[in-house]
Amino acid sequence: VQLQASGGGLVQAGGSLRLSCAASGRTFSTYVMGWFRQAPGKEREFVAEVDWNGGYYANSVKGRFTIFRDNAKNTVYLQMNSLKPEDTAVYYCAARPAASWDYWGQGTLVTVSS
Repeated sequence: VQLQASGGGLVQAGGSLRLSCAASGRTFSTYVMGWFRQAPGKEREFVAEVDWNGGYYANSVKGRFTIFRDNAKNTVYLQMNSLKPEDTAVYYCAARPAASWDYWGQGTLVTVSS
């Protein structure tokens, strides 16, 4: 499985961005898909994931971010609203076929200016 993330950029605080992650392969619909982020000088952290029951979020983004998927397009999205400077990070998409996050995209940079 190959994952290609896109949609990052520079946005002012309070603005919105939508990240996309396109996946190769025919088993996309069976994977749990997720987004992680890594801010400068910090460890990578969980942001959100989506399975067949819905989305799950880190407390820091709950109510502001929405994760959703289009299985027909093999794509997962992260809609980010009310962005804050502390959301600045490289965002990575990932796929979890079973118990672990086995596949990772290359990352897309989101910068939120104050």
